[in-house]
Amino acid sequence: MELLTHWPWFALIVTLALSFVVTIHLILFKRDSRSALAWIALAWLAPFLGAFAYYLFGINRMQRRARRLRQRPRKPQPPADTSGDLPAARVPVLSPELAHLAPLVQLGATVTGQLLQTGNLVEPLRDGDAAYPMMLQAIDEAKHTVGLCVYIFDNDDTGRLFVAALGRAVARGVAVRVLIDDVGAHPLWNSIVTPLGEANVPTARFLPRWIPRSFAYANLRNHRKLLIVDGRLGFTGGMNISEGHWLAHKPAQPIHDLQFCIEGPLVAQMQSVFADDWKFAAGEELRGDIWFPTLNPHGSILARGVSSGPDEDLEKIRLVLLGALASARSTIRIVTPYFLPDAGLISALNIAALRGVQVDILLPSHSDHRFMQWATMAQLPQVLEYGCRVWLLPPPFYHTKLMIVDGVWTMLGSANWDPRSLRLNFEFDVECYDRALAATLEREIEKDLKRSERMTLAKWHRRTFVVKLRDGVARLMSPLL
Repeated sequence: MELLTHWPWFALIVTLALSFVVTIHLILFKRDSRSALAWIALAWLAPFLGAFAYYLFGINRMQRRARRLRQRPRKPQPPADTSGDLPAARVPVLSPELAHLAPLVQLGATVTGQLLQTGNLVEPLRDGDAAYPMMLQAIDEAKHTVGLCVYIFDNDDTGRLFVAALGRAVARGVAVRVLIDDVGAHPLWNSIVTPLGEANVPTARFLPRWIPRSFAYANLRNHRKLLIVDGRLGFTGGMNISEGHWLAHKPAQPIHDLQFCIEGPLVAQMQSVFADDWKFAAGEELRGDIWFPTLNPHGSILARGVSSGPDEDLEKIRLVLLGALASARSTIRIVTPYFLPDAGLISALNIAALRGVQVDILLPSHSDHRFMQWATMAQLPQVLEYGCRVWLLPPPFYHTKLMIVDGVWTMLGSANWDPRSLRLNFEFDVECYDRALAATLEREIEKDLKRSERMTLAKWHRRTFVVKLRDGVARLMSPLL
């Protein structure tokens, strides 16, 4: 009876204690001060609810869990000598046209712990029309291993072609491993996982959301697109496995995209990322010569893989992007389907434009996610007013992720310019130092520019008040999009 009498005081003490503990944790561990202040306000204004919400969504547990499952330490960082430069043996000799990017080479090595690899061949493949037949042929010709990591794997005509090819590889005795993000696997009643199981293809889902202990990771998705065959031939880029990418099939919702076929030492880095993700999701370690054979040069491109995610690889792609923006001397070209850069990236873009660098940002005029489109439109004045040029690409929807600096440096892969890709998702990009590759991609960009509409501040201001208000509200939600 006495306990019932004093329960309000007990509840008050617990409430204050929870709010105090949340506040201390935020002060010590939350990097973004604005985010920390918002969580602190929620913790004190709605104590029990705020603390519970912070426990579920505000704490990044991924780093600890990733290390436990992968059973590996942080990647080592290349040592620097007293001058601050990397040892000569670790820095490839750059041609004169690349010499001004030497600091970017060092930044990439320090951030990623990966050396820039020589002797790579990187072939752009436009749309599923070019990419899918090559990928299917590679699977059919596999002799030892096939590793496939994909965000979306649709159970449609295209998806079933891949299932059939993977099933044939299994039947030949090839070691096949397929990793699909749980979000991209789609509903259980139409999931591609069922046909894969019927074809005896070993398959794992990345962080299944229906497992209670994984609920807190519902927003942390594996957005990588990797196909590695026999440890020697790799495919990566922005392309999922979906009928929409195969334009010759006349899909109801066509999607333009780029995929890249890669041969050379870079494939070992791709395989290493896939092996880590598979160990994370399935608990199986992939090792030995069948997964990691000795690789010979296949071309002349200097390249390096850049993996990023909410674990030990936090913000690595973002840091490389910032370094590239700071290194640019003449041109920056960015193609992305989703453009919601944070304040640091916006400042870097504007500073580049103010330095006289021509900054072109190519975005789809119509997104597949309306809220993303609205939020992007609300944010455009922040780059337009300082001289960046924004171009709106007409339909079909452009899903390509690409950045080219000074016509010699290219960043390609799975990451978008938004908070989800740069902080929450597991992504894989490749940075390439090669004028011929950049020139090939810039020719494609030039074709797209001729069909695009340039967005200016004057055009932006002519939009109606209601549209501006709608877009502004969507922008407030950008951290969640």
